[in-house]
Formats: sequence, C-alpha cells, structure tokens
Amino acid sequence: KIIEFSIKNKLIIGLFTFALIGFGIYEATKLPIDAVPDITDNQVQVITIAPSFGATDIERLVTFPIEQVNNNIPGLKEIRSFSRFGLSLVTIVFDDGIDIYWARQQVSERLQQVQSQLPKGMGTPELGPVSTGLGEIYQYVVRSEKGYEKKYDATELRTIQDWIIKRQLSGVKGVAEVSSFGGKLKQLEISIQPNKLKAHGITINDVFDALESNNQNTGGSYIEKNETALFIRTEGLLQSKEDIENIALTSKTGNPLFLKDIAEIKNGYATRYGAMCYNDQGEVSGAIVMMLKGANSSEVIKNVKERIAQIQKTLPKGVIIEPFLDRTKMVNNAIGTVEKNLIEGALIVIFVLVLFLGNFRAGLLVASVIPLAMLFAIIMMNVFGVSGNLMSLGALDFGLIVDGAVIIVEAVIHQIYSHHKKENAIALTQENVNHEVETSSKKMMNSAVFGQIIILIVYLPIFSLEGIEGKMFKPMAQTVAFALIGAFILSLTYIPMMSSIVLKNLKHNPNNFSERMMAYLENIYQKRLVQAINNKRKIIITTIVVFFGSIVVMSFLGGEFIPALEEGDFAVDTRVLTGSNLNTTIASTQKAAKILKDRFPEVEKVVTKIGSGEVPTDPMPMEASDMMVILKDKSEWTSASTFNELSEKMSEALKDVPGITAGFQYPVQMR
Repeated sequence: KIIEFSIKNKLIIGLFTFALIGFGIYEATKLPIDAVPDITDNQVQVITIAPSFGATDIERLVTFPIEQVNNNIPGLKEIRSFSRFGLSLVTIVFDDGIDIYWARQQVSERLQQVQSQLPKGMGTPELGPVSTGLGEIYQYVVRSEKGYEKKYDATELRTIQDWIIKRQLSGVKGVAEVSSFGGKLKQLEISIQPNKLKAHGITINDVFDALESNNQNTGGSYIEKNETALFIRTEGLLQSKEDIENIALTSKTGNPLFLKDIAEIKNGYATRYGAMCYNDQGEVSGAIVMMLKGANSSEVIKNVKERIAQIQKTLPKGVIIEPFLDRTKMVNNAIGTVEKNLIEGALIVIFVLVLFLGNFRAGLLVASVIPLAMLFAIIMMNVFGVSGNLMSLGALDFGLIVDGAVIIVEAVIHQIYSHHKKENAIALTQENVNHEVETSSKKMMNSAVFGQIIILIVYLPIFSLEGIEGKMFKPMAQTVAFALIGAFILSLTYIPMMSSIVLKNLKHNPNNFSERMMAYLENIYQKRLVQAINNKRKIIITTIVVFFGSIVVMSFLGGEFIPALEEGDFAVDTRVLTGSNLNTTIASTQKAAKILKDRFPEVEKVVTKIGSGEVPTDPMPMEASDMMVILKDKSEWTSASTFNELSEKMSEALKDVPGITAGFQYPVQMR
C-alpha cells in the first residue's frame, strides 16, 4: 500500500523529499563534529588544595572523609582518589544514565556536611569543572614578544592571564573552565624578623591580628540629613604595599610601632606546583580551555578563537597570546579523511551501478539514495545525540545503503524490458509504467527488506556493548542503522515514485557494453559452478583447510582497542628523577626542548607543561611534564616520513639529556 500510494501521489512524496533535503542540510550545520567519541566516565571530581600538608595527612584528614560521605549516592559506580603533597583529588564515577547536574548537586550537599569535619587550614573541597577527559580543546601560552622579555616576567604574564584573559574567556558559550598554567601567582610577602619581634615584646599572632583587623570595609547604616539619607561606610581594605607597611601594632614597650619596623614587605609569589615553558626560552604563562560536557567542540573552538582575537587587542604592547594545541587541527584531519573516503566510495558505487545496471539514469537514481539516506542519518544523529566523528561517519558503507534500491530498480528495468520484448508491444503510457513499477516493486520488496534486516541484525551485538567499548562503538552502529532505515524508507517511497518518472522510456539494447559484460561474467560463473558441483569433496576439504588455517593465523595477530589516530603533534611524557624540585625539572626539559628545536626542522615549537595547573584535574608531580611538540605539515618533513620513525629519532636524541626519560604519544591519546 505504501508503494502504491507513493506512485499515485508523486507530488506528496516529492514534497517530503525536498523537506528531507532542506531539513537535513540545516541539521548538518548543527551536527557536533569531533575526531573521536568521548569515552570518559560520567564523573564528578572533588578538588581540595591544602598547600602546607603532606600526602599522608591529606589522605587521612581530607580524602578519606570525602570518600566516606559520598559512598551512598544512588547510581554510584565507583570512587577513585589521589592524594599527594598539598592536593586531594577524588573522582566519583556514576552510571551513564545519571544526569551529571543531579550528581553534582548530590556531591555538593555532602561536601557541606564534610566541611565541618575537616581540620582548620586543610582547604575547602570544590567541585571540578563540568568537563571530560577530551574537554581540553584549546591551549595557549601568554608570552612576551622579542625585546619585551625584561618588562614582562613570569609573574607579570600570570597576572595578565588571570585578570585580563581568563575573565573574558570564561564568558564564552560552551567553556566550562579556563585553567591557568605556569607563571608565578603574585603575592605580597611579609618577611618578619624574629629578633625585632622579641625586642618589642610582641608575637606572630599579634601581627596576624593586626593584618586581619586592618584589611576590611565596614558599614555604618545611614543618617538622615534634611530630606536626604546619607549612607555610611568605612574603607579599610589594603590598597598598596605602603598601606601594609603603615599598619600599627601594639608594642609592649609603649613606643609607636608599625609593621615596617619589624618586617620587610616585598613582592613574591605563591607556592608553585607547576610551570610552563616556551621552546628553550624559559618560563611563560598560559592556560587550558576546557569545554562544557556535551558541547559542540567545533563551535566552542570557533567562539574561543573569536574572543582570543578580541582580547589580543586589549593586551599591553609586547604581550601576545599564542595557541599551541587546537583540537581543530585533529578534527580537520579526521573529518578530512572521512570526507575523502566517503566521496571516493560514493563515486565507486555510482560507477559500478551505472556499469552493471546498463543505464545511466537508473544508476543515478539508485545513487541519489546515498545523499538522501545520509541526510536522514544526520537528522537522527542530532535527535539521539550522536556526534559526527571518525567512528560514526567513517563506518558508513554505501554499498549497504543502496542494496534495497538496487533490487527494486533492477526489477523495474527487467519488467519494462520484458514488456518491450513482447511481440506487438505497444508504447507504455504513464499509467502502464505506474502499473509495471508497482508490480515489480511489490514482487521484490520482500527481498529488499529481508536483506536490510539481515544487515541491521549484524549490528545488534554492538548495541549491547557497555562502558568504554559501548561509548566507542555504539555511534558506529547507530549511524549505520539510521542510514539503513532511511534507505529502507526511501526504497518504499522515493525509489518507486522516481522510477515511474525516470525509467518510463527505457529501450532495451542487447548489444551495449553492460549487457555484453554481464553475459561474459555469467558464462564464466556457470562454468565454474558446474566444476564446483562436480568436485564437492575437493571444495569441502579446501574450505575446511582454509578455515582452520585462518584461525591459526589469527592467533598470531596482535590486538589493540582502537588504532592510534595520527593527531599531527606529539605529547612527550617526560620524567626526571623522583623527588626532583620544579627548577630541576625546568632545567632538564629546557635542554630537551632545545635539542628537539635545533636538530629537527619538523618542529614548529615546543611547549612544556610541568606539574599541575590551577585546576588540577590531571595532577602530575613536579618531576613529571608533558612536552607538547607542535609539528609542521607532514609535507615539509625532512628527517622522517612517518610519525613512528620521527618519534624514534627524537627519543634517541633526547638520550643526550642525563636523568630524563621520554615517552612519545599523541595529545588526545594521552588524555
């Protein structure tokens, strides 16, 4: 009935087809594009920073109470924790079906309970950003231009990053967090001289009390004067170093005493747990832009780049923002590969269709199902929240998509050719063509449907996958299923309708290339079929031997979860001796960066991230660092032709730096 309706109501089917094209193109602009699926667990991180305490105290007094209080949240899957000097990181993993914001609310309520149990000075537990392991979409350095190095040191660069750049970037749609990295966080240090404290008869607590009481604003309500109300407030916040120096202290000797009399006030910086270096030119500041979970990475990166361009205009002369890791590069590489393969596959399918069907119009009609089914799949991907990536789009097989359409169109062609072969055959009217198309389509519909159902059944086991493997491979099965369902619907409606229009004037030519080729192939097939039937035992024995031989060969094959995706840059996991301080790590990595920059012309720049950033979602000790080796386009390489070869040569070169170990990976692969 659907086929009959489609043939008789061509205008309606045509309008639906145009609606599919228009809506599909619109949805294609909204499809989230990424390189690979995000396989990060559904998790909430709790970060507690306590700069003065060791790993044992952090674990016992902070990490353990947080784990205990969150142990009974519904939907909880597991709790992982990490404690080191000055930092506690608790990762609470939930089932995939749990709403992340509901989970964060539950954790937040329990953190309010545990806050009262933590000893004073142990820090305040805070929730990590609503992001994922693949959320680090944009990373940049803030550095001084040549000639301005002395004017803007690591402290000034960090101040610019925190007070100018970060504040503006945080308002970009889709950005969950801007985690500052490297530089020195500016502070005013009060270096107290114990001998002078003792001489004036005061204690360190007296200094603390004086600082606290002299650094606050207070309100004094208001007074009425004539017809007006005058609001009263006092301004007592410290504004400068001179204000701190002139804080009055109570001396036991009765003499006037200021803070500058017993201490030296100078510029300093907070305790550091990380650093960032640019090439071999020393320290700089920078940040990692973290994307909101579920956001469209391409759109967020575009917005970030636009805001960065605006911010650059507001920076002091001599300071520049330079990106070094941009997810766009990897996404473009991956999607470029997908587009190339899809276009080549579509052209091959169209060529084969035209060649074997023996009719150009019939071949193009079947081929037109490919873009229509793709648009249908894109619409459904948006509906079900499936992003376009290497796994989802790369899994599409156009041969499977056109399977049903080929069966129906071939049946229609055969039916029309059969009519023309009859003696005294009259020219087909539109009504006759409609009847022939309807008859042949109904005959072959069972075969077309059965074939597509079998293909869908093959993908059913993938839908049952859970956890990381489910997140990785389900998008592939979903996209193929959407495309097949779209092709199935088109085979019932669009193909019969268009066949009755496009194929009505077909003329059979038994001498064309397609007919002669098919006759030749059919002749070869019949001969080989007869030979196979006459040699049953040999065929069976050969099949068994090949089968068991393939099992033996397969047992020697290596295996991995997914192939490594060449992202275009290297992330070098670099380690120095355990227990090394920050300056030692900086010195060693600067030597390594110089070697890579000088010996390998493929290297565009080297940015080294040492230790942890401001938001330590991926905490590393001070002896560990990630050297981001940004490479030029592969066409410009001279030292090697492949990533593996280049990484081996670089690894060999880094052996010249004593006490350092290096492991080469790709940035997203490392995450």
